[in-house]
Amino acid sequence: MGINVNEIFYSIQGESTYAGLACVFVRLCGCNLRCRYCDTRYAYDEGQQMEIGEIVDKVSGFGCGLVEITGGEPLLQEETPALADALVARGFDVLVETNGSLDISAVNDACIKIVDIKCPSSGENDKNDMKNIGRLGHLDQVKFVIADRADYVFAKKTSCSITAIPKSQVLFSPVYGLLAPATLAEWILKDALDVRLHLQQHKTIWPDERGR
Repeated sequence: MGINVNEIFYSIQGESTYAGLACVFVRLCGCNLRCRYCDTRYAYDEGQQMEIGEIVDKVSGFGCGLVEITGGEPLLQEETPALADALVARGFDVLVETNGSLDISAVNDACIKIVDIKCPSSGENDKNDMKNIGRLGHLDQVKFVIADRADYVFAKKTSCSITAIPKSQVLFSPVYGLLAPATLAEWILKDALDVRLHLQQHKTIWPDERGR
């Protein structure tokens, strides 16, 4: 069985605590959510079937040790955990970014899961699988994408229940173009909140390119 792949590309990691590092991205097709601020709508259904070995070979061709499986929502596809296993077996450091609505426990513990817990402004926060908080490994990360004050209050309250990972791995990110980073920084500082302010580096580097 193949995997439906939207694109494979080599770029600078713009998100997570790995931001700034060179990374190969494997963007898979399909998503079960329709967040209001989504910037990868093109990944909903644009793609081609590829075998796992074919994907791993293409990733290997870039000569980069860091790879991220993203989407869309990668865990929608049954073969995604097997792809992660294959990449780990080839010696890659593997990140899996997921929208937080599906069980992350299917993913190899050797991978770093980046779980995006949806805030109210997304229109999809009722789809969060909050049991994922209890499934986090110590290397995993949690991201809150924040558009307004209500999102911040939600993220602040929810982040208090996250104890399996260091607070430096809890990321508060402003929605690009909707919430000024300075405003979010002020809220975090005023509340002395022990989280990481997280900006999308790729949006600064390539503001006019999709998915970069």
